[in-house]
Amino acid sequence: MAVGESVQRLEARRRWLVRLSLAGVIFTALVVLVGAWTRLVDAGLGCPDWPGCYGALVVPNADRALAHSPTVPLESAKAWVEMVHRYLASLLGLLVIILIVVGARWRREVAYPWRISLGLLVVILMQGAFGAFTVTLKLWPQVVTLHLLGGLSVMVLFLWLHLRLRRFRPGDPWRVSPRPLTPLWRLALALLVAQLALGGWTSSNYAGIACQGFPTCNGQWWPSMDWSEGFHLTQTVGPNYLHGQLHAEARSAIQVGHRLGALALGLGLLLLAVRYRDATSMRRWLALLGGTFGAQLALGIANVLAWLPLWLALLHTAGAVALVAAMTLALWHWRWSSVTQGAAAPQAGNSVTKEEWAHV
Repeated sequence: MAVGESVQRLEARRRWLVRLSLAGVIFTALVVLVGAWTRLVDAGLGCPDWPGCYGALVVPNADRALAHSPTVPLESAKAWVEMVHRYLASLLGLLVIILIVVGARWRREVAYPWRISLGLLVVILMQGAFGAFTVTLKLWPQVVTLHLLGGLSVMVLFLWLHLRLRRFRPGDPWRVSPRPLTPLWRLALALLVAQLALGGWTSSNYAGIACQGFPTCNGQWWPSMDWSEGFHLTQTVGPNYLHGQLHAEARSAIQVGHRLGALALGLGLLLLAVRYRDATSMRRWLALLGGTFGAQLALGIANVLAWLPLWLALLHTAGAVALVAAMTLALWHWRWSSVTQGAAAPQAGNSVTKEEWAHV
C-alpha cells in the first residue's frame, strides 16, 4: 500500500508539472502581448528607471516622481502599463522557479527534461536584463528586438518542456532519441526566426506604415529605399528612440524587407508541406502551421491597409505568437513521429509500455 501511495504521489507531482508548464506557455503569451501593448501605447519609457518606477515599487504620485526625475514628467497611465508588464514578467520568473523546485527530485533521471528547466531559468534571467536595457538604453531597436525574440523563446521552452513532461514517466530506465533536424526543417526554422526579427525591427523602428498600399509600396514595386541606414546595427543610442529616428527611405527599406521575409517564409513552409504531403501523422500539424501563417499574412496586410490601428497591431503580435507555437508543435510531432509509429518502441522487459511512450 505504501509503495502504491508513493507511486500515486509521484504521478500527482508529475501531473502538476505538466499543468504548470502549460500555464507557463499561456502566461508567457500573455506577457508578450502585454509587452506589445506597452510599446504600442508608447509606454515603454513610462518609468525612467528599472526595476522600480521613479524609485518606487509602485507608481508614485506626481510630487515624488518630480523629486526623483525632475526632467521626466510622470504620465501615470503609461507608468502603470509599464509596471503591470514588469509585475507579470516577475510572476513568470517565479513560475519557472516553482517548476525547478518541484521537479528537482527527478533531475538525475535521463528521461526528465532537467536541462530544459534550467535553460528556461537562464533565458528568463536574460529577459530581465533585456527589460532593464530597454529602459536604460531608451528603446534602442536592437535591444527591443532581442527582447521580443527572448519572450518568444521563453514560450517555446515552456511548450517544449510541457511536451517532454507529458512523455515523462518516473523511473524510465531508457531513453529514445528523436529524429535529427533535416536541412529543410533547419531552413524553415531559420526563416521563421529571421522573419520574427524583421517584425521586431519593423516595430521598434516604427516602420509599420512606412509603405502605403499593398502589394506595392507607396505606389511602386521597388520604391526609393535606404537599406544601409535602415539596417544599420551600430548606430548611437539616445537620447531616446520613442517614435524612431530613421528617415522615410530607411523605414521603407525595413518595411519592404519584412515583406520579402514573409514571402521567403511562406515558400519555406510550402516546401515543408510538399515534402511531407504523404505523412499522415503530419498533415494536421502542417495544416495548422500553414493556416496560422496565412492568418498572420492577412493580418499584416490589413495593418498596412488600415494604417496600423492599435487593436489590429496587437492582433498581429498575437499571430506571431500563434505562428511560433504552431511551428514548435509541428517540429515536435515530426521529430517524434517515428517513435509514436513504433520505430523505436521499448524492448521487452522495460518498465514503460509503447502506449505510454506514444502518449502525447
